[in-house]
Amino acid sequence: MAGSGDVPALSGGAEPGFGRVVEAFVDNFRLRGDVGAGCVVYVDGTKVVDVWAGLADRRTRRPWVENTSAALFSCTKGVVSVCAHMLVQDGLLDLDVPVSTYWPEFAGEGKEGITTRQVLAHRAGLVAVDASFTRAEVCAWDPPVRALERQRPLWRPGTAHSYHPVTFGWLAGEVIRRITGLTPGAFLRSRITDPRRLELWIGLPESVRSAVAWIEPPLEEDGSDVYREIAEVQATDTAIRGMTMGEALPFPTENGVVTMNDPVLQAAEIPGVNGIATPRGLAGLYAACVSDLRGPRLLSPERVADAIVPQSWGQMFLGDPDLGQRWGAGFMISSPPIRPMLSEHSFGHDGAGGQLGFADDEYRVGFGYISNQMAPALDQRANELTRALGACLGAPEPSRRSDGGERAAWR
Repeated sequence: MAGSGDVPALSGGAEPGFGRVVEAFVDNFRLRGDVGAGCVVYVDGTKVVDVWAGLADRRTRRPWVENTSAALFSCTKGVVSVCAHMLVQDGLLDLDVPVSTYWPEFAGEGKEGITTRQVLAHRAGLVAVDASFTRAEVCAWDPPVRALERQRPLWRPGTAHSYHPVTFGWLAGEVIRRITGLTPGAFLRSRITDPRRLELWIGLPESVRSAVAWIEPPLEEDGSDVYREIAEVQATDTAIRGMTMGEALPFPTENGVVTMNDPVLQAAEIPGVNGIATPRGLAGLYAACVSDLRGPRLLSPERVADAIVPQSWGQMFLGDPDLGQRWGAGFMISSPPIRPMLSEHSFGHDGAGGQLGFADDEYRVGFGYISNQMAPALDQRANELTRALGACLGAPEPSRRSDGGERAAWR
């Protein structure tokens, strides 16, 4: 991923001892193609990095400023997972009973035994639905939910895993709605973001739309064998239906424009993919999961410990190459080499734009990196920031293990 060599004026900065993160951030512009971006890090509830630079909209030369937000893509799944685990903590959700306990209509077509934990770990077999949708139907909530009720799983649930790119949001989100009466975006606002003043939304208010960055299409891929494997899988009918909901959500672009730039999609609730946040909002969410940030921590150490037990790793059912991805209950956990984090206590999610948000309960870290330049498949921008942060904290760099666990190799 080549950069232009141009380094825009930098705003913000870092506390002493965290300069390496800023250096890596600058190198993302100099070497790795960033157009506009921001990165924020909290340690034990204190902000130690808050840096931003570049253009929020290359078309108009609008600068990336302190309150610029951008589409999160699949980072949204981590946000929804925080909401689900809060309900577990409240005693309202049991991850290991059938989804149909809360959503009775879900039980048909061989889905009666699927648990919420299996949904969160991409083990439900509902990567795609047979139905096709218009964009208006995808934005309306009920049509995808009704289609999932009618859908038969692709495999016997619990026996395999494959990433659920879009359906994850409605599967987990409808459980949240059945328990609370609130959609995931409304629950997020009422329980988390409004009380803690975090700029993060599933369902963007019109009042903040002018601050949203324009997402640039992905940079050219490098033609590697891994990219060719990914492209072959993504070209299959099931994968296309899983990513596009029957062409309602062309991925990543439609007529050369990134689909998630559509204001209609940004305003809807599509909770697998359409969250929007500032870097500070994303980092603040994860900081609040593991430290007292404007209130008591959101998730107890015991809840975090359960959430990060590895549930899915290795070869996926649909044939995606095994790049080390690992999931706990809803969260991506540290996944070297494709997405290393700080330690085996890290949890969060990345997104197609290059975005990454995560927490670490050992180092009490909340991390958020958001860019408006979509990435090729093997993007290293967030990884370089994470490695720099690990060096600042004296964390060992994780290396891959084949059993779903993780071992640390000192630098």
